[in-house]
Amino acid sequence: MAVATPIQIRFERFDGALDIAPAKPPRVVTDQEKPALLARIRERLKAMDAVLVAHYYVHPDLQDLAMATGGTVSDSLEMARFGHDHPAKTVVVAGVRFMGETAKILNPEKRVLMPDLGAECSLDLACPADEFAKFCDAHPDRVVVVYANTSAAVKARADWMVTSSIAEKIVAHLHAEGKKVLFAPDKHLGAYIQKVTGADMLMWNAACVVHDEFKAVQLEELKLKHPDAKVLVHPESPANVIELADAVGSTTGIIEAAVRLGAKEYIVATDGGLLHQMRRRLPGVNFIEAPTAGKGATCQSCAHCPWMAMNGLHNLLDVLETGRNEIHVDPAVGTRAKVSIQRMLDFARAHLPALKGSGDA
Repeated sequence: MAVATPIQIRFERFDGALDIAPAKPPRVVTDQEKPALLARIRERLKAMDAVLVAHYYVHPDLQDLAMATGGTVSDSLEMARFGHDHPAKTVVVAGVRFMGETAKILNPEKRVLMPDLGAECSLDLACPADEFAKFCDAHPDRVVVVYANTSAAVKARADWMVTSSIAEKIVAHLHAEGKKVLFAPDKHLGAYIQKVTGADMLMWNAACVVHDEFKAVQLEELKLKHPDAKVLVHPESPANVIELADAVGSTTGIIEAAVRLGAKEYIVATDGGLLHQMRRRLPGVNFIEAPTAGKGATCQSCAHCPWMAMNGLHNLLDVLETGRNEIHVDPAVGTRAKVSIQRMLDFARAHLPALKGSGDA
């Protein structure tokens, strides 16, 4: 077995603090107005020849609406591929901005709208394209592999784009070819991949604001209260949290693990939005959110992305009625970015023919 190369992490630019405007929650929907809102959205989707694709992390109302109107609830790559395969001329993405960009890159001929263009991603924001390009230029001997949670410009600079469930397989493939890897932006995901593959990896220093907050000590205490519960962890989590897992996987992988393990109770370390689909698929099973804060904090299980929460029924209807918030990607950038995405898709088809979806954050 190959000896793992010591992990190298770049700390020159980002220390985990992001100087960004706070996420603005959408307008609250009352029980009285919800039926009319849903009816109007359905009408507009049909009239516009539009399909709604929603990420696992958005509000259950949007997840249920996507499924009820012929759309999908899935990870970001499957959202983009679904939009590409669907005959609708307009794809409405309920998620965060990089997901809308990925949908546009894979579907340049279609119109892509989002409820709120201000719905960002901490990993994307922590990896600005100009600084990332300089980092890549300083290490020309390395293959550049970037996570899906990045801008179109960063993907355009990469050799490969990966999602969390296929990243390990692709890095292992590159390692077997004797190649060294430059990985961005998530340091926890990179460290996990490096540990299981033994690849020589140089990593950008960034982390997801949700997954970075899971705490091993509090997770151990929760396990004592629920001794029969299995622990499911996303690989964007810190290493000491991953060590406590019964299964580590992407959003799709976590759902599949819950089905596979057959337990009656699970502690889940990822965004709490995923639990809606898990409860739908496994009724009668108890799902518990893993703790994201230490003792004395006001919240010990607040694993919810503030930018995902910006998607709501009111701003979704507004977009459908006004056509605002259209995603645009510079054609030249999109063409280059598609190369790194297509390389991953080709790898999946060649090496993982049974793979339905590659999964992500």
